[in-house]
Amino acid sequence: MALSGGCQCGAVRFHVEGEMRRASVCHCRMCQKATGGPFGAYASFRTAEVSWTRGQRKTFQSSGAVNRGFCGDCGTPLTFEALAGGEHIGVAIGAFDTPAALAPQRQLEVASRLPWLEGIDDLPARTPADEAAMLAKYGPVASRQHPDHDTAVWPPERP
Repeated sequence: MALSGGCQCGAVRFHVEGEMRRASVCHCRMCQKATGGPFGAYASFRTAEVSWTRGQRKTFQSSGAVNRGFCGDCGTPLTFEALAGGEHIGVAIGAFDTPAALAPQRQLEVASRLPWLEGIDDLPARTPADEAAMLAKYGPVASRQHPDHDTAVWPPERP
């Protein structure tokens, strides 16, 4: 398996060359706060199989057992790193260029799962017609986000 990814602004990029150990969704309160979402989703790889190809992540020791890596420029969550052992590293699934390739295989800390996740599939979704109306009203979104592929230079040079 060879996968790349990075942060939202493009300051930090990584490449993984190796087999995924497992992918998990963790509902603990620390993962909720670290990601700003209802859970943390991480794919675990051997630490030696992850290389940082642009920039370096910053880390925050969120507990006595864990460091969490993130982009120091845009704040994108990137890693979950157990301090004991260090043989494996959890990389945030959403930070990969192809996150759909890393489907979670288990859930952790389900006692902390937010109760509203149970019915999320039943919530109404905007239709394509709704999306078209939003586009007509507000115009197209001009994303400043790094694209989902490696680039030689980022941000692009402007004339």
